[in-house]
Parts: sequence; structure tokens; C-alpha cells
Amino acid sequence: MAQVRVPVKGNLDTALRRFKQKVARESVPSEWKKREFAVKPGDKRREAKKAGIKNAQKRNRANKD
Repeated sequence: MAQVRVPVKGNLDTALRRFKQKVARESVPSEWKKREFAVKPGDKRREAKKAGIKNAQKRNRANKD
């Protein structure tokens, strides 16, 4: 994973907020969640299928309007 650096110039609160934004933008928390434990191939397929169905339903709802 890439290192995230934020220079602190004055206020520590603003630097902390910028750091959190950069970390979220680089999707570090979601990467941690993915690597937290091993996922079986069947579970991956099941999740991908559920996500595909959900996205298709969203597209259909958007196209109806």
C-alpha cells in the first residue's frame, strides 16, 4: 500500500482532516477490510452475483424515469 503523507502547517485539526480525506480517496480502509480474512471462491462469486443484480436493478430504476 502507498504511504499517505500530509504536511502539518499550523493547525493540526485541518491536517488530520486532510489526512483522513486522502486515506479515504486511496481506499485504504476498504483494502484493509478485503485483506482481513480469506474469502472462498464460491463466496466471491456469490457476492459478485448479488452486486450485479443490485446494479442491474439500479439501472432499471434509473431508466424508468
